[in-house]
Amino acid sequence: MSHTPRNRTVVGCTLLVIALAAGVTACGSDDHPLSAEPYDAADQIAFEGPVGDGKKADPDKPLEVTAEDDDGRITDVTAIDGTGRYVAGELSADGTRWHSTSPLAANAHYTVRVSTEDEDGAPGRKVVTFDTGKPTTQKRLDVKFGPKSGEYGVGQPITAQLTKPVKDKAQRAVVERALRVSSMPAVDGAWHWVNDKELHYRPKEYWPAHATIQARSNLEGIKISDRLWGGRAKPLKLTTGDRVIAVTDASSHQMTVYKNNEVIKEIPVTTGKPGFDTRNGVKVVLGKERFVRMRSASIGIAEGSSESYDLPVYYATRVTWSGEYVHAAPWSVGSQGYANVSHGCTGMSTDNAAWFFDTVREGDVVQVINSNGNTMETFGNGFGDWNLAWKNWRGGSALAAGSPEGPGPEEVARLRPQSV
Repeated sequence: MSHTPRNRTVVGCTLLVIALAAGVTACGSDDHPLSAEPYDAADQIAFEGPVGDGKKADPDKPLEVTAEDDDGRITDVTAIDGTGRYVAGELSADGTRWHSTSPLAANAHYTVRVSTEDEDGAPGRKVVTFDTGKPTTQKRLDVKFGPKSGEYGVGQPITAQLTKPVKDKAQRAVVERALRVSSMPAVDGAWHWVNDKELHYRPKEYWPAHATIQARSNLEGIKISDRLWGGRAKPLKLTTGDRVIAVTDASSHQMTVYKNNEVIKEIPVTTGKPGFDTRNGVKVVLGKERFVRMRSASIGIAEGSSESYDLPVYYATRVTWSGEYVHAAPWSVGSQGYANVSHGCTGMSTDNAAWFFDTVREGDVVQVINSNGNTMETFGNGFGDWNLAWKNWRGGSALAAGSPEGPGPEEVARLRPQSV
């Protein structure tokens, strides 16, 4: 970073230019301090922390650079490891001290470039290298990104599973800062801590159609706490397909399917009857099963009850882990489009279910409105991530202010059909 020479330097050169008019040889362009090659600033600065006698440095210690010469100051410091990761730092206003504000990685090679200027504004430079040692503890936090690489719908969140719990907010910030997600086209997104060992990442809105999304970790070798260091993570690459959103209105018993904001099909359906009301809100397709045997005992209905059932079900598209599907229900065709008679699933004719099964992919959005059911759980039963308002989603980040709150009805309203 450049700095304007001190006032006395500017004045001195002005006087010498005047002297040139009188035939006196004075400061030409080659003699100006700012045009000179940087001098070796080794005697002007001192290093504290990991830079030392050639031994492996302790990554626990911060890196610090100080100006030793009272007539000079530090103008810039950059520290970078062999993988291209920069060390964040802070330079004092008077230029006498720079110190690292982010942790150093263990078992890494660093190059530090220090720029200075003397009392006349002449630039100095010093480049040093050092290596850090291995962590003193064997506890390592590895990260596993999800889902598997492939093509998904625009509602698919990115997940990060940690092998060790992280509870402290400052330590969470270290972890979260190292987990990078990028997309093309670019979108505004954030991580949200689901619990001590799991994070989800989603954009403010759904992903763009036909986007490329990449997740990677820079955590390897980074100190998280005195007993925990960052480990390895395999990068993740996803793509999105068309923007497919299916909206079921439980009160009108109709599903409307949108593709890239255009209606492509309207389907008469039946949803959950009273006592078994289908969950409201946004869900994400978790998978597709061409055949499922559905038993009432799986949702707590006693065998022999008037509500018990044991049915072969075809073209079943799963939207919750607890067993909510969009599927073929030939036994209720007479009620589809007119009444809600299911035990919570969205039923339709076999032909419509086969079409839906073939049209949607994992990660596509399935939304239910105007049901008497509760709102889809945010976590733990699939991906209800989109039911959390953006401000509350960001509140679950260790890098953002605030705290997570429950699902907001304004978020469900925001995603209704007219906004698709």
